Parts: sequence; structure tokens; C-alpha cells
Amino acid sequence: MNWRVPTEIQAAVIPHALAGRNLIGLAETGSGKTAAYALPILQSLINDPKNYFALVMAPTRELAAQVQAQFAALGKLIGLRTSLLVGGSPIVEQANQLNMKPPHIIIATPGRFVDHLKRTKGFDEMKLQNLKFLVIDEADRMLGSDFDSVLEKVLVVLPTKRQTFLFSATMTEKVGKLQRASLRDPVKISTRKSKFQSVAGLRQYVQLVPQSDLDAYLVFLLRIAFCITPPIEGLETLRLSELPDQSQEDPESR
Repeated sequence: MNWRVPTEIQAAVIPHALAGRNLIGLAETGSGKTAAYALPILQSLINDPKNYFALVMAPTRELAAQVQAQFAALGKLIGLRTSLLVGGSPIVEQANQLNMKPPHIIIATPGRFVDHLKRTKGFDEMKLQNLKFLVIDEADRMLGSDFDSVLEKVLVVLPTKRQTFLFSATMTEKVGKLQRASLRDPVKISTRKSKFQSVAGLRQYVQLVPQSDLDAYLVFLLRIAFCITPPIEGLETLRLSELPDQSQEDPESR
């Protein structure tokens, strides 16, 4: 991974996490917060290896997949097993994986996790009693009207004796309410300098699009954002780099 020094959020979070504290971390997306909670979890797993050791809740399939990829990379040398429980993939395949190769780390969206609690045989409250860590990532995005009741169903089946890490870009009233419901005596850490600050290494791009192709570009980007695969087998994925470059086009023609 070519990491040399910890990011600001990693340097602030990891010592408290290793000391067994509950945490609230306020940091932007792209600040290195996934490793900030993943590394202490993996260190604890090495010391006390168990199945169903940690649960990471994410608001979207895309973020959950990114979190799983980072856990897989960090835990490769210790034989880490992860399960990704998200919508858009067959629930039966996920259930088979839970039963045949029980994971150390579960990364899930709240709705699909609750679906497995209801429908997957053998995956229940008793199975989760070894769980030592709960991570709620991007909590500010997870606390909309659709998620509140689902999160309550998740929290009620987890052991109360656990470490809980809550990460958010902002400290909203709903995030504060979730903190009071799920964290005891947390350490609060913020690396945000201002409400509108972005990550220093963030790269932003502008893609000029002809008016006639706006819908096609939008559909393409939405498919990436929501992890939607083409419905027709063998259909080639449209790449932005393959679309016509309109950067030299007369602006008046768009």
C-alpha cells in the first residue's frame, strides 16, 4: 500500500482504539478513516481470533465494497475472511458464505444485514455474541428516515459489551442521538478544520458533455455509484475515456 506515515485521523484514532475506548471520529471521506478503525480491529483479531469478530455498517453498497477491499488488503497475510452483505447480490449466495466460511469481519448495509437476521438460518443473535467491534461509517448519511428503524434492529441484537466506533463527516443532531444510544463514554476526535474543507489530496475533474449525450453520461455514472452491473452478459462497460472529447467544442453549441 506504500504507506509511510499515518494520516491525521489515523494518528489520532488508533491509540484510543487500541486502548479499548469507544470513539466518535469526524473526518472527511478520503482522509484515511477506514484504516483508522480497520488496523486496531485486525490487531485485536490477531490477539483473539474469532468468527463474527466485527461488524462494519455502511450506508451504500459502493462504500461497503470499498471498506471490504481495504480490510482484505490489510488482512491478507493473516488469512482474514470477510463477508459483504449488500443489496444487488443474491442473498442466497451471501447466506451460503456465512454458513460455509464464517467471516471474521462483516461489512454490510443495514437493510441487507437485517434481511439476513430474518431469513438466513443459523445467523442470529446467538451467532453474534462473539462480536467485539461495531463500526458505523458515514453515520450522517445513514441516519435518514429509511435507516433509523433498521439501525435500531441491528443494535438490539448485538452484545452490549463491545467497542463502538462512529465516523461521520459532520456532527448532526441525529448523529448525536445515535451516539447517546450506542456509545458509552466515547472519545471525540475531529480532524475537520471547517465545514467546507475537502481532503488535501482530493482530485476533482470536469467532464464536458454534449447536450445530446447528457442522459447517457448520467446513467453511466449512476451505475458506477450504485454498483449496478450490465443486465446483458458480455455487454461491454462504457468508459468515459471512450466517449467523444468535447473539450474543444464551441461552448455556444452545447
